[in-house]
Amino acid sequence: MHLKVALLAGDGIGTEVIEQAVKVADAIANKFEHSIEWMPALTGAAAIEAVGDPYPDATHEVCLAADAVLFGAIGHPRFDNDPSAKVRPEQGLLKMRKKLGLFANVRPTFTFPSLLDKSPLKKERIEGTDLVFLRELTGGIYFGERGRKDDGNTAFDTCTYTREEIKRLAVKGFELAMTRSKKLCCVDKANVLESSRLWRETVQEMEKDYPEVEVSYEFVDAVAMRLVQWPNSYDVLITENLFGDILTDEASVISGSMGLMPSASVGTENALYEPIHGSFPQAAGLGIANPLATVLSAAMLFEMSFGLTEEGAAIRKAVDQSLAEGKFTEDLAAPLATCAFWQFSQFVFIEALYFLKYRLFFIGVRKPNSLLLQK
Repeated sequence: MHLKVALLAGDGIGTEVIEQAVKVADAIANKFEHSIEWMPALTGAAAIEAVGDPYPDATHEVCLAADAVLFGAIGHPRFDNDPSAKVRPEQGLLKMRKKLGLFANVRPTFTFPSLLDKSPLKKERIEGTDLVFLRELTGGIYFGERGRKDDGNTAFDTCTYTREEIKRLAVKGFELAMTRSKKLCCVDKANVLESSRLWRETVQEMEKDYPEVEVSYEFVDAVAMRLVQWPNSYDVLITENLFGDILTDEASVISGSMGLMPSASVGTENALYEPIHGSFPQAAGLGIANPLATVLSAAMLFEMSFGLTEEGAAIRKAVDQSLAEGKFTEDLAAPLATCAFWQFSQFVFIEALYFLKYRLFFIGVRKPNSLLLQK
């Protein structure tokens, strides 16, 4: 089979983890007698620097021409630390999701037997965890009306959902539940929010179409608590954009590192695969980024976009074997407390160097590429 895959490395460690995922995907393609046509394109801060747009039209055309998209990460501290910036890398991600119609984010959370002691949670709480979040991706507060009034002293962001937006996400949730344990949890805040009441009302109306699925409804704050108490009690969960953004990041640490979990963003016609972590620019170029989330995202790409389940399973087996043999990146190599302290200390140190880098640049002392750490 010939596979056409758009390759959007993005920013920070995105280029590094994508490079490793490409190596693995090429090896699998060679083993199973496939060919992959990689179609690279710019996005994020790299695209802003090149053409002034975080998701250029040229990149969109590449994505439309491909069978699937493999994406790294976007983000840069230059934009994070400038509230007045009119164009930001993250705008490219939202624009890409909207233009490609990627309305459902599929985020699995599972554990590795060899890494149970790497999780911040007790082994007996997380063992056997295998859940999937389906997060609505193109509606809600991230895409609602926003602005300021009262001379800029009052700001507002509006969470708006249509019944159709909820229904198309819920359909995927019900269908996924049918292939697993036939349990579905709808996460909302229906005791307070009108948009959540529409979510609950819509899903309740759909229950009759899936009589075999056991549906439960939980408030988002309760789920946030139970995710760290009994994560293995969940199977398939569906929720709105903002809640899903927060809860999936919380769930990601169950495995021991955000560098382990893959994800897919799917629509009716297009699909994008990416690690759940961000661009972590402070670690770019240091050779410490964990590529496994991106490698496992490539496994999802083989399975979901091309139906190549044997190929995806081969990647997962290789990842499991490498972890069982103790082949770790720094986020997993040290004992939990030591590793966390080291990562925090390194983060503070590198952040200070980046601040110095841009400070010196703006006052004209030295050019930014003359400092120790370079992008």
